[in-house]
Amino acid sequence: MAANTLEIGADNFESEVLAHAGPVAVDFYSTECPPCEALAPKYEAVAELYGHDVKFVKIFRQGNRELAERLAVRGSPTVLFFDGGSEVGKRLSGGIKRSELVHELDALVPASRVEAIHGAVRPTETSCDVLILGAGPAGVTAGIYSAQAKLRTLMVDVGLGGGNLAITHMVSNFPGFPAPQPGYLLAHQMLEHAKAAGVETRFAAELTQVDLEALRVVLDGVETIVAKKIILATGSSPRPIGVTGEKEYKGKGISYCATCDAKYTEDKHVVVIGGGNSAIEEALFISRFAAKITVVHQFAELQANALAQERAFADPKIGFLFEHEPREFLARNGKTVDGVVIENLKTGERTTLDCDSVFIFAGMQPNLDTVTGDLELDAQGYVKVDPEMRTNLPGVYAAGDIVSKRFRQMTTAVSDGTIASMSLAKELAA
Repeated sequence: MAANTLEIGADNFESEVLAHAGPVAVDFYSTECPPCEALAPKYEAVAELYGHDVKFVKIFRQGNRELAERLAVRGSPTVLFFDGGSEVGKRLSGGIKRSELVHELDALVPASRVEAIHGAVRPTETSCDVLILGAGPAGVTAGIYSAQAKLRTLMVDVGLGGGNLAITHMVSNFPGFPAPQPGYLLAHQMLEHAKAAGVETRFAAELTQVDLEALRVVLDGVETIVAKKIILATGSSPRPIGVTGEKEYKGKGISYCATCDAKYTEDKHVVVIGGGNSAIEEALFISRFAAKITVVHQFAELQANALAQERAFADPKIGFLFEHEPREFLARNGKTVDGVVIENLKTGERTTLDCDSVFIFAGMQPNLDTVTGDLELDAQGYVKVDPEMRTNLPGVYAAGDIVSKRFRQMTTAVSDGTIASMSLAKELAA
């Protein structure tokens, strides 16, 4: 426990928090909690900066369940802010970023103190052998191999690690697991393996600057990491389809993640856009909740694997509109999507399909927004690499879904990470 934070419990919550005249930050944490581990150093760092103006306390949620329930704290970590005994500001939970903490704390202190506190921030610098950007299967595998080669390895992720694997419902055909496995569980096991191997992590981090030529990365505006080698493994994100209403209603009836949002489709009519593996496999998952699913696909046949197609065609809840494309997402209720304008590609006729929500699975795009440097990319924006996963920039490797290649599967991502780390280890040993 840092000197500027105080561990309390339900027995002294009232005296230490509610009866305190000034502002108080309260961190409800748990053990065996990766998001809590990611938050801890940030919470301690801001406690050192704001400690003269704000009281910082921590409460072990598992040991104070009644208090947590009374305060409607249902997950760890959750940070609450109080002033004069009343809760104020916005609650923070999950993968909490430093900037979110700072924003809420700034609101608790006078403007003159905010300026002084920000002026007191002292940047730090960390050196390592290998810096890995991204903690999906490619990044984690690279980290395991690098750490086991006795190289100081830091793995950075803007989320909590696991990449798209962590939000994949089920993973099939991963060697060693004859039955499909929950994606979140495989992600957890991989991250635990990396931790045991000695990989250091910075999760829920903000990439303030990524300078590949200098092999230098700035995190959260305060920590500069200088590496001998960098592995880009930032993965990919769902590709938007650019249809009218998509951007406006994202998160308001339009989703790209069945694992995240299928539970909200109970007894509803869902439209799924796409006909590849992801679209059909996720439609099958959504079928557990929704009353009806309509798959809208631009081609005359599905592109999903044969097994997924067989299961989908056999599911009475799932119907298909082939050779159709969406042209507009509607929210006639003024709040959330309740219809899709679709076009018959053979006749050009447009009709409106009433629905309660839409899931879009139209492929992925590489996550390279925060990366600066003259990386050589292919026509689709993926990073070109040689057989040893080296990019055109000295000391910079790439692995996983951001790499230009024919197939993108978890097994190919793991392979990429292995090759990259083994290759750079040989170079560093030369």
